[in-house]
Amino acid sequence: MAATPAEELGEFYVRYYVGHKGKFGHEFLEFEFRPDGKLRYANNSNYKNDTMIRKEVFLTQAALKECRRIITDSEILKEDDNNWPEPDRIGRQELEIVMGNEHISFTTSKIGSLLDVQSSKDPEGLRIFYYLVQDLKCFVFSLIGLHFKIKPI
Repeated sequence: MAATPAEELGEFYVRYYVGHKGKFGHEFLEFEFRPDGKLRYANNSNYKNDTMIRKEVFLTQAALKECRRIITDSEILKEDDNNWPEPDRIGRQELEIVMGNEHISFTTSKIGSLLDVQSSKDPEGLRIFYYLVQDLKCFVFSLIGLHFKIKPI
């Protein structure tokens, strides 16, 4: 019996979270690419009594393959978060990736700008993390936006 495309590529899971607890409660952005091909997205901002946005969509193998490529090209799997800033009152970021036999999990503080990256103890590693997160967010926003757009008449 032939392996499915997902089995050929090995196990795959990605979860990203960024958030904080402040005067508007627990505000966060979270998304995950699940092994079954589902993309789950949640954005909770209580600013001006905004409500939580939750979206789920199943992705094609091509979309999952592109996500894998983004991660592989970033070389994040070679990094280590030991010298990255610890989460603080400003907030925290978490990134977990399972690709094949590799499993990494990073935790750091919110990054306001590249200035925060430059002044860290591991600017090169944190820069890779920062740009990967930007790429993944852009990819997720594009997928969610494309799928849930209302078609003009």
